Amino acid sequence: MKPITATIRGIVILLLLVPAARTVAQENGVFTVKAQVRPRFEYNHGAQFPLGENDKPISFISNRTRVSLGYENSIILLPTKENWDLSMGISGQDISIWGQKPQVDNAANVTLNEAWAKLHKNGFFAQIGRQSLSYDDDRILGTLDWHQAGRWHDALRLGYENDRHTLHAIIAYNQTPQSPGDGTFYKGGQPYKTMQTAYYQFHNDVWKASALLMNLGFQHGDAENPKVHYLQTMGTHIVYTPGALSLTGSFYYQTGKTAADAHIGAYLFAAKAQYAFAPLFSAAVGVDYLSGNNTDEDNYTAFNPLYGTHHKFYGSMDYFYASAYPDYGLADVYASFIFKPVKKLTTDITYHYFSAQQPIRVNDTDRKALGSEIDLTVTYPVLPYVTLQGGFSVMFGTDAFFQAKGGSSNRTQHWTFLSLNINPTLFSSRK
Repeated sequence: MKPITATIRGIVILLLLVPAARTVAQENGVFTVKAQVRPRFEYNHGAQFPLGENDKPISFISNRTRVSLGYENSIILLPTKENWDLSMGISGQDISIWGQKPQVDNAANVTLNEAWAKLHKNGFFAQIGRQSLSYDDDRILGTLDWHQAGRWHDALRLGYENDRHTLHAIIAYNQTPQSPGDGTFYKGGQPYKTMQTAYYQFHNDVWKASALLMNLGFQHGDAENPKVHYLQTMGTHIVYTPGALSLTGSFYYQTGKTAADAHIGAYLFAAKAQYAFAPLFSAAVGVDYLSGNNTDEDNYTAFNPLYGTHHKFYGSMDYFYASAYPDYGLADVYASFIFKPVKKLTTDITYHYFSAQQPIRVNDTDRKALGSEIDLTVTYPVLPYVTLQGGFSVMFGTDAFFQAKGGSSNRTQHWTFLSLNINPTLFSSRK
């Protein structure tokens, strides 16, 4: 008898829990079961890393499979005997490329991308466990939903929310399994060892204004001589929407120390204006400006956008920040046109002009222009829980672009994708 894989065991356990949880939910609370299957075909002819003269393009189908359990109930919290609302979320996922795994697979494949519990009452809440962190436009902290694996943090989040104000505090401490006496040297997993974040947002019908302060501790050295250096990120995000016009601005500054003990002084500036000319057509222009490292200074001046959803910014081909960290910084000036040629079909065309914030040396000449990228994305909701999306992108790089990223200027760099997102609610006890 062939061994049962961890994937099958995980799914079987989840399915066995449904009848029992349904009985409990009918008596005491609300229980939901959701599923997601998201296959995505990609033809990569130079996305992320440009093709060289003799490089061959690749095509593949990646897949995300998720099963998510949710629970809501009202409980009596001892010893105060006050009623509080309890929410819980557990989600397991399997990420793979079609054909990557053998037909008979004994490997453990299921990962918990969510496992949290939340107590909340009168706007106050406490949430602990594995959870996604998404703030403002996902530029610094985002869910990274485009990536099949997504992004999550093991953290404690405390906060207060009402119809005008949002105040959150986040604390995380990461450690790898070790034996007593080994100390607390962190060897990986999450990119940071410690995190403390404070976030505030004011919002009404026209304005959204927020402030974020984050302190990250990064482990370096070794177990015999462990060291930690710290990075502080602070900034604001403002959105003004008086009607058909929407204005967005962001500014973030970073300070702290690198692992080499160099002082950090870096910044990000972003501005965007969007106008809805009609229900079926809107246009936007904007700029994203991230400082690069000036090698003539003692300070380290390249901005790190950290744990945002980078695919949402800086072009769909993911040349900057999503695939590699550009030490030279980036200026991205873009124009976007969104229209619906037929009912429910949304088409987005965006033009990017990229340049480096710090010069790149090409044949004894300093250059900054990196080139232009055109992104086309088409989205169509087939059913309320089924969405079809496809896109095509092409990059016209300069000599400085290929000097910085590699690849050959004789090759056309382009990328195509087609994704089907099936995301139904399988069961809900909510009446």
